[in-house]
Amino acid sequence: MAPGAPALLLLSLLLLPGLPPRAAGCPAACRCYSATVECGALRLRVVPPGIPPGTQTLFLQDNSIARLEPGILAPLASLRHLYLHNNSLHALESGAFRAQSRLLELALTGNQLRGLRVGAFAGLAQLRVLYLAGNQLVQLLDFTFLHLQRLQELHLQENSIELLEDQALAGLSSLALLDLSRNQLGTISREALQPLASLQVLRLTENPWRCDCALHWLGAWIKEGGQRLLSSRDKKILCAEPPRLALQSLLEVSGSSLICIPPSVHVEPLEVTANLGEDLRVACQASGYPQPLVTWRKVARPPEGAPRTEAQPEVGWRGPGGLGASDTGSGMLFLTNITLAHAGKYECEASNAGGAARVPFQLLVNVSRQQQLVPAPPAAGGPVSHEPLPEAGSMAFRALGLATQTAIAAAIALLALTALLLATMICRRRRRRKKAPGPPGEGALFVNDYSDGPCTFAQLEELRDERGHEMFVIDRSKPLFAEGPAEAAEAPGVAQGLPLQPPSAYEIHC
Repeated sequence: MAPGAPALLLLSLLLLPGLPPRAAGCPAACRCYSATVECGALRLRVVPPGIPPGTQTLFLQDNSIARLEPGILAPLASLRHLYLHNNSLHALESGAFRAQSRLLELALTGNQLRGLRVGAFAGLAQLRVLYLAGNQLVQLLDFTFLHLQRLQELHLQENSIELLEDQALAGLSSLALLDLSRNQLGTISREALQPLASLQVLRLTENPWRCDCALHWLGAWIKEGGQRLLSSRDKKILCAEPPRLALQSLLEVSGSSLICIPPSVHVEPLEVTANLGEDLRVACQASGYPQPLVTWRKVARPPEGAPRTEAQPEVGWRGPGGLGASDTGSGMLFLTNITLAHAGKYECEASNAGGAARVPFQLLVNVSRQQQLVPAPPAAGGPVSHEPLPEAGSMAFRALGLATQTAIAAAIALLALTALLLATMICRRRRRRKKAPGPPGEGALFVNDYSDGPCTFAQLEELRDERGHEMFVIDRSKPLFAEGPAEAAEAPGVAQGLPLQPPSAYEIHC
């Protein structure tokens, strides 16, 4: 072989058509050339590692990718176009594209997205086109697209969107095309489209529009100036409800035919008494057109001295033991394992485009005799607490925490021990009194009843009790008459053997 032939052969192989040079570090089975990486239709379940950091266009379509792992796209800060359509994505984590500040186009069509979290598109400050068609979206929450201030096209067709909240499109001041066709929208508010100052194309066809008073503004808006946003096809906004207007064009229905019936609410009974540990279901029946949205809320009790405010709902989903759980579908209030904290005032509210109506409901919690609360022993040297202590067997006791239960049980045991010690001391003191000889004057009568016979001054003694109170005491051990030994010897009647007449005594009849 001639000198230099190997070098010429290698150069000819590199220049063959259809064989682009393979970049160093290209993922297995992918094709990499220039700043483009093609990994489509490879049955991938995750984003393949090893994608060159300088990649600007990445094709990952027609795979089985179900999740974007946190930080998997972080090294790809140079991306301009990312195609993830026809995969199995169920959700987008907040900040999944935070590193893609240069991205211009993002395709997520044909996935299984059921909802979009606020912040899912954070970081996409330069994004121009967003494809979300053909997913399973049911509602668009407020501020979902807040970070996409330069977005020009938003494709949301072929989903199942039923609800578009008033601030769902907030921040899309540069949006020129909005496609909401082939969804399940029954109504849309003026506030929802108000942020779209640059809108040029609006597609709303093939939705089950409910032609009532809430949609009156849309017909008037289209007739006044909105026609410029609709093509001849898009102008065919057909009514699905009410039946008398079905299949009629919204633009052909008179404004007087677009009516609403304000809701009325009924709760029976208005007051219920439940036992601890029970489950409770309360129905709230609402009627009106369109069908009212029914919500239960627990009325917050304002602090003492604070001005009364509007009833505030207790935030939280329905769950075991949940307070003020709400159900906006069936109009039912569900409370499980009722405790004392569930007691209070509730409110059922029904609202539609025609107005709102509310009905109060009172829940009382019954505590049986076996579940009465016992007083706690007073703390030594401290103020006496009047807070009740639950018995160990009561439902209220079981609802307390482990530390609280232990403290209550210890207090009850201490109270019982104190009572036992007191009873023992009293018994011992009584036994000692019976065995010991009585002090002087113990047989005296400390009562104001001298009915057991006459008495004289000789038998009266003036005593003071422990507190210094003065009293007269009868001592029956003393003789009825005071006789001195000297006086008896000197008496003449005794010396002569004559009987001595007793001296006259002053009887005291009390």
